[in-house]
Amino acid sequence: MKDNSKIQINDHSEVVWARRKAFPQAPEGFGWIDQKNKHYPCASLEELKDAIRKDRDSRLYLVWTPDSDYCCLPEEVEDLLEPIKQVRRQWASDDLNRTRDRLRNLGIFLIGLMAYMSFQAWAQMALLESRQNDNLPFTDKIWFILKTLSFSTSVGFSFLGFLIFGFIPWYQARKKAVELVKTGADPTHLIPLLRFETWLTLQKSPLTWVLLILLSFVLLAQMIHDHSIWNLSKSIELFGLDKTAYRNGEFSRLFTAPLMHGGIIHFAMNALGLAYLGKRMEVFARWPHLPTVFLLSMLVGGELSARLSDTSSVGASGGLMGCLGFLLVFEILHSKLVPKSAYRRLLGGIFVTALIGIVGYKFIDNGAHIGGLMAGILYSLIVFTKSNSTLRPKATLSDCLIGSISLLVIVYFSLYVIYRMVF
Repeated sequence: MKDNSKIQINDHSEVVWARRKAFPQAPEGFGWIDQKNKHYPCASLEELKDAIRKDRDSRLYLVWTPDSDYCCLPEEVEDLLEPIKQVRRQWASDDLNRTRDRLRNLGIFLIGLMAYMSFQAWAQMALLESRQNDNLPFTDKIWFILKTLSFSTSVGFSFLGFLIFGFIPWYQARKKAVELVKTGADPTHLIPLLRFETWLTLQKSPLTWVLLILLSFVLLAQMIHDHSIWNLSKSIELFGLDKTAYRNGEFSRLFTAPLMHGGIIHFAMNALGLAYLGKRMEVFARWPHLPTVFLLSMLVGGELSARLSDTSSVGASGGLMGCLGFLLVFEILHSKLVPKSAYRRLLGGIFVTALIGIVGYKFIDNGAHIGGLMAGILYSLIVFTKSNSTLRPKATLSDCLIGSISLLVIVYFSLYVIYRMVF
């Protein structure tokens, strides 16, 4: 007999992450499960509450009680709401303090770098004035400094780092803290989103891992070829999307460039995006569409990049933007598969990418981003129709065939690049 203290998710729902059986079967007594699926039995409800209060690192994923047949979120158990409110307030406070410190440190570094570059530019103008025995107008000096800062690669990358690793995390932490104040730290309204994200985290995504491993080995081959972990210009010259070489008939660069990266940070950012978007695609839309969309988007993105820019480029961001565009349309067409709040995060990803593209337009391949995004959107519109079902679509035979061919193409060019650079 179930205890009424448990806040019930709709047991009659067919959405996979909302089912009672979405999470593992509950052992006897009380306890909790961490992110690595390790079980921690508790002797009593009070001990479980105490474990929640002490969870400063967000390790506690699921809980079980004698009143439930299956594990669930702690937010779903009424007796655990008070400690969950306390720990969520603590998480929000810690996160805000941590991101504020990072924002300040990155801001100090950025301001210091800009001040140094401005001083260098001023010194150059002073030297020029002494040679020409002429004083430049003050407005010309300011304009020269601004041009120096805007054309500086160091300043540009530092500003992007400030934006990505400083401002955006701080803004998200601040927004979360404000929401907690407005809702009185009541976590029950978050249950659908938390169930979705927790369930998704626990799902396996082997094909996403295959792509990540391939990209990792290509990066390793670049480092071996260039004898460096930072400067990978030689390998980029060899297999990157050199627009002149591509226009002169080296069409294979359209396949090889998206598998390469300009450095560890570039790779890490794309890998994090692929890990999340790839799993979300693989779990909800089924595996064949992941390699198909990734391949199609990186080709379309590369082609548009070649038409809009003469600068060589590398990176999987075109394929990633295709995955993002695919999910945007797919989840509109299958609106019952994901909570609205989870869908809004995809829109947030589009906004952040656009902002980064505007700020870093001199080093970001916006053509590849736009082309990849449009390819993913169009693919989803062509392949899927609107559905009110709460069941995930099944892959057809043609989906599997096209997906397998796409995967083989990606594997072939990955191995080709690795072999050419290492042997």
